[in-house]
Amino acid sequence: MPRGRGRTVVILAGGLGRRLKPFTETIPKPLLPVGEKSILEIQIRHLAKYGFKDVIIAVYYKTGHIQSFIQTLKIPGLTISLSQEPKPLGTCGPLSLLRDRLTEPFLVVNGDILSNIDYTKLYDFGSARESFLTVATKKILTPFNFGKVTTRDDAIVDIQEKPDLELEILAGIYLMKPGILSLIPDDTYFGIDHLMKKMLAESLAISRYLMTEYWLDIGTLESYNEAQVVYKKHFAEKR
Repeated sequence: MPRGRGRTVVILAGGLGRRLKPFTETIPKPLLPVGEKSILEIQIRHLAKYGFKDVIIAVYYKTGHIQSFIQTLKIPGLTISLSQEPKPLGTCGPLSLLRDRLTEPFLVVNGDILSNIDYTKLYDFGSARESFLTVATKKILTPFNFGKVTTRDDAIVDIQEKPDLELEILAGIYLMKPGILSLIPDDTYFGIDHLMKKMLAESLAISRYLMTEYWLDIGTLESYNEAQVVYKKHFAEKR
């Protein structure tokens, strides 16, 4: 069992989940059931496995549902609390409400992803870097629906019929250090894209952690259905 250090994680659970309607008209997306649990419970139990003991859930939409959920979730040694957004603040804006609590390196995790990432490796990697921000990335294959040609002058010299494209994407998991909070404005919608562009413009280093474990963004009905299929393989508790 990985060692614990009383680490803190902020789970971003304030989104409206528009692409998953009609399900999200009644419950917030992080509480959608996957297998025997909700997305949020799967996330929290995986974080607890890797020693995270202070879980802060940033909420905006249907807060009462998430409040009721955390009152029923009992994991020894784990503290779960809510941080209420007065209005939608994006993926970084909610951190401005937590300046006094985020005094050590901390994780930020989107509330709509499932992964069996080794959080200890990410935490140790990011903590050892001088940068304020370490971004977990994932390489994915995405279908390309056209024949790709390679040309030389006016001649075609090669063709690939609908090749898959390999892209490296943001995985929605970040290791941050307290110094980054000075870059996040108060009471303002501010996303991770805004933060990263600001850091690059100011020549501030951003570290990248390429993860290899299973990862799924539950943003569409198609990916939600995929989560149901892969639950037993990747996320069901071993009996």
